[in-house]
Amino acid sequence: MTSRPADGGRRRAIVRALALGTTAAAGFALAPLAALAQDFPNRPVRMVVPFGPGTTTDLIARMVGEGLSKPLGQTVVIENRSGAGGSIGSDLVAKAPPDGYTLLMGTVGTHAINPSLYRRLPYDALKDFVPIAFVGYTPTLLVVAGDSPFKSLKDIATQAAKPGGVSFASAGNGTSGHLAGELVKAKLGGEIVHVPYKEGGLAMSDVMSGQVHFMFYHPAAVMPHIKAGRLRALGASGVQRSSAAPDVAPIAEQGYSDFDLVAWFMLYAPAGTPEPVAARLRDAAAGALASSEVKAKLLAQGVELRPMKPAELAEFNGVEVGKWSDLVKRSGAQVD
Repeated sequence: MTSRPADGGRRRAIVRALALGTTAAAGFALAPLAALAQDFPNRPVRMVVPFGPGTTTDLIARMVGEGLSKPLGQTVVIENRSGAGGSIGSDLVAKAPPDGYTLLMGTVGTHAINPSLYRRLPYDALKDFVPIAFVGYTPTLLVVAGDSPFKSLKDIATQAAKPGGVSFASAGNGTSGHLAGELVKAKLGGEIVHVPYKEGGLAMSDVMSGQVHFMFYHPAAVMPHIKAGRLRALGASGVQRSSAAPDVAPIAEQGYSDFDLVAWFMLYAPAGTPEPVAARLRDAAAGALASSEVKAKLLAQGVELRPMKPAELAEFNGVEVGKWSDLVKRSGAQVD
């Protein structure tokens, strides 16, 4: 009779010892992560821009990188890896060591459009990355030549209904400007023909000369030409007015409801990045984006700021993939 309580006591002692051992093991397992977070970063951080120098994404990345360097205490080196609509640079980051030292300035193209546009995308836009910070968004502006007879969207619709119709330019198949034009086509009806270019600057030049009727492009690129009278803006692609062009009415306000397409920019790290390191990056990014200097520079580029919590970032990504997937299918755009 007395042996059972003794056995029970020994069992309880063993359980307690195992529990303490498990707790200690967990503590030892977490220790390297904590040390990693405290030590991070101890060398320069690389931010990959999946587009060329001088592009809107490149300019924004340099502003954010400069802002990040102060709270991180390390230089943030910008590396341009362009090609395949941003897929080459994005894939580089997806396959980089998940240690926080390689980041991506992702865009609506790399993470919402490309998954539907490319038949064989080398990365999974949702699974291969950890969202760090939503940098901001920018509605694009629908612009025509400064001497164009089109003074409104209704003028474009009227011409589109006539033989010959109208044409619109873009920086290439599947770009946000192309898909915005396809949505205009769906809203206005008539004959509206897409003319793709290798890059936006060439497309904008042909719009200014009247060779192509209109295009959607970033405010930072078109506003100098609008002020000089070489271009005229007829609408903005977002539901809210752009701070860079507050006098330009959103298309949604002009009788074409549900028109809400904006280009956006988000900072990513590779999937598998330890949470303490990701948290360190999130805190640094939040501080950089809240600084008056970085905010002023981004707003000057027409970038609207919108802070998001980590859970919101993941949800936003999923919603955007679905929205742009529908537009890609509607446009028929496909890249092998």
